[in-house]
Amino acid sequence: MKETKDACNLNNCFLCTNSVKDWLPAISTHKKNFAVKKGESIFKEGDPVKGIYFVYTGKVKVHKRWNNDKELIIRFAKPGDILGHMGLGNNPVYPVATTALEPTTLCYIDLAFFESTLNVNHKFTYALMKFFADELQKSEQRMRNLVHMPVKERIALAMLNLKKMFGVDAAGAINMELTRQDLSSYAAVSYETWFKVTQDFIQEKMIAVTGKSITLQNEAVLQKLVDDANGGFE
Repeated sequence: MKETKDACNLNNCFLCTNSVKDWLPAISTHKKNFAVKKGESIFKEGDPVKGIYFVYTGKVKVHKRWNNDKELIIRFAKPGDILGHMGLGNNPVYPVATTALEPTTLCYIDLAFFESTLNVNHKFTYALMKFFADELQKSEQRMRNLVHMPVKERIALAMLNLKKMFGVDAAGAINMELTRQDLSSYAAVSYETWFKVTQDFIQEKMIAVTGKSITLQNEAVLQKLVDDANGGFE
């Protein structure tokens, strides 16, 4: 990462939108902006926590080692999202890794200023608490899916979630191009399984794939797969 003069506008990120206006000059003074190349690591799993990041432009994957030689993508971060908050415990190391999926600009504040921000901005503290609660609920849901949901349904759910997160482009494809390896890591399946199931989806005209672009042709059928699977253990 390299520090950049392309500064955030203090209007869009999770920190700025939940801080009082009188605190924005302090944020402007203490923050640093970094430019990250596509494929470049922001922090690695096990690194000591020195500060918190907010995505200004670009997209980032948050991932974790799984079964030693595999990777599980926990979530994707887009402009406005926070990174590094999972390291704010008694053991101050990052429990996950983050990697830029495209050229990305980050806003960074060190831990000391982050703690001062929490003390001064009660709205931000409350919003962060709600964010942690939401993250915990999603994590528990995801673990349940990994244990109970068959791979075909997990892949359908992954595609639906990607469309929900990133929307579609002018051609109707999910507005985020990911490698097949990243897609399989997000669905928590092997690359071979992802390829086989997506080929089945293509033949059944549920999706269309052009290069790295995925179009959901029959979203209702994909959603029914997920709903039927969820109905088995709710």
